Amino acid sequence: MKFLKDLKRSHYCGHLNKSHIGQEVVLMGWVHNRRDHGGLVFLDLRDREGLIQIVLNPSEAAMASAKEVRGEYVIAIQGKVQARPQGMVNSKLPTGEVEVSCSRCEVLSVAKTTPFQIDDKNVSENLRLKYRYLDLRSEGLQQKLILRNKVTQVVRNFFAENHFVDVETPILYKSTPEGARDYLVPSRVSPGKFYALPQSPQTLKQLLMIAGFDRYYQIAKCFRDEDLRAERQPEFTQIDVEMSFIDVEDIIQMAEGLFKKIWKQVRGVDIGSIPRITFQEAMERFGNDKPDMRFGMELQNLAHAVQGCGFKVFEDAVQRGDSVRGIVVEKGGSFSRSQIDKLVKTAQTNGAKGLVWMKSDGQQLTSSISKVIPEDKAKDIFTKSGAKPGDLLLVVADQFEIVCKVLSILRLQLGEDLNLIDKSQDKFLWVIDFPLFEYDAENKRWAARHHPFTSPQDQFMDTLLEGREKEYAGLLAKAYDLVCNGHELGGGSIRIFRNEIQNAMFKALGLTPEEVQTKFGFFIEALQYGTPPHGGIAFGLDRICMILGRTESIRDVIAFPKTAKASDLMAEAPSIVDRAQLLELGIRLGPQAEKNLESELNAET
Repeated sequence: MKFLKDLKRSHYCGHLNKSHIGQEVVLMGWVHNRRDHGGLVFLDLRDREGLIQIVLNPSEAAMASAKEVRGEYVIAIQGKVQARPQGMVNSKLPTGEVEVSCSRCEVLSVAKTTPFQIDDKNVSENLRLKYRYLDLRSEGLQQKLILRNKVTQVVRNFFAENHFVDVETPILYKSTPEGARDYLVPSRVSPGKFYALPQSPQTLKQLLMIAGFDRYYQIAKCFRDEDLRAERQPEFTQIDVEMSFIDVEDIIQMAEGLFKKIWKQVRGVDIGSIPRITFQEAMERFGNDKPDMRFGMELQNLAHAVQGCGFKVFEDAVQRGDSVRGIVVEKGGSFSRSQIDKLVKTAQTNGAKGLVWMKSDGQQLTSSISKVIPEDKAKDIFTKSGAKPGDLLLVVADQFEIVCKVLSILRLQLGEDLNLIDKSQDKFLWVIDFPLFEYDAENKRWAARHHPFTSPQDQFMDTLLEGREKEYAGLLAKAYDLVCNGHELGGGSIRIFRNEIQNAMFKALGLTPEEVQTKFGFFIEALQYGTPPHGGIAFGLDRICMILGRTESIRDVIAFPKTAKASDLMAEAPSIVDRAQLLELGIRLGPQAEKNLESELNAET
């Protein structure tokens, strides 16, 4: 194209301001808007740095070219920066004090009418994902991805300054149990064998410590075939970290240094020291291990308050050693019966047999169990919960895990519905002292709470080595999670570095020597060649950027995300492959998969 020989972009659109008045500039970008005001034509020209108003005068030669310009055309313009006329300043735009008087306009590329207006907020997500390249032109998404770039630069600079080595690890690797289903890749050269896409570089980063790298980090792509939600994707990015000759405090101090730097440089905020609570305290106070600390409404233990109240459900739960807990909704006494019924349904949907409620309108106390409990007992329970006149008390009696789950869900739902969450701030929290094991009732065996390489705390080493299974429920791990605004941003642990302890862990998990050799043989062999004490943590880069970007979904901070069904609507992936490819890989489809393939092939023809 001839014009490229004599026109070269001099500025980004969003960079122009009063200091450029009188300068001749060349701009290139997309036509965001066109307004024809009789004699004058106004164009809003957009690039990734922002938007500037272009003025075309009928006396200028550029007007002839501009007549054909429409929305999303790519153009180049040449002109002089001038102050906007008095009364025409747009204070909402960084460039709103100036405009460019166009003397030359060249169309670089024409555009079809787009299926939706760029920056239109009322477009279905599926349509935006189908035309993701258009959606990415919006200022909101561009700014979020630019923010992501800034975060990654801060991360890399931090680790470089602290003598970490950036090491890439394989994507095609061995299937190892990590807590979710693997994505498998068939091997053409070894028929019947498969690679797994890594759920995390867990064993690899430990091998790097055995290899003597001492401080490793990687911004790593990871893959998990699991149920998706707003903060999950089948492929995600984590900041992976491992250090040698350290303990829990060293990891925590390193992580706090990283997040202080990120929040200071990206948001200009000093997050200060991060408080810590134990796993047990988190569960008892908030009902989950990643509590949102931006509002109160903590769980209240009512076991003592309900004793002798006459309500069999409460009394039986206390006698069994189960839990009776509640949450107080301040000023919730004004809730209608239909509002309360919705809360009851939510509780039952999430595993509760029922939800007891008591509310005060300031004068009278009413309750869902008023027919089976004396009024004075009801008032006593209400008062001991911390509720006041005008409040609402919600109570669940069941196993501890069910009570925690239900009340946690209700707490978060009410926090949102009642606008109790202060979304202008970010609240960080360390959760420490996690259980080493959790019991898998379905398979009647113990499972690792984090993963099988997590070290028990020192006082529990003998219990594990001696295989005292009756005490496993009380064993605590050297494990820690970093939480922000109710999201787990990172989790890690100090690793087992002695062979006898690792073997005891595998035995506790019910793995046979043959299973250990098949799944972890290479790793067990490596432990025998001098392994330093080591530990690490992995942070979710997508979630970090989601919080910094003030958005509710990690899809907004990923360039080309997938839907809740793990599909890419733009590229139409996953897609069918030629039968010859399947044959070459030695893959035979099951009946349902074969039926789906036939249906797809028939649709194509």
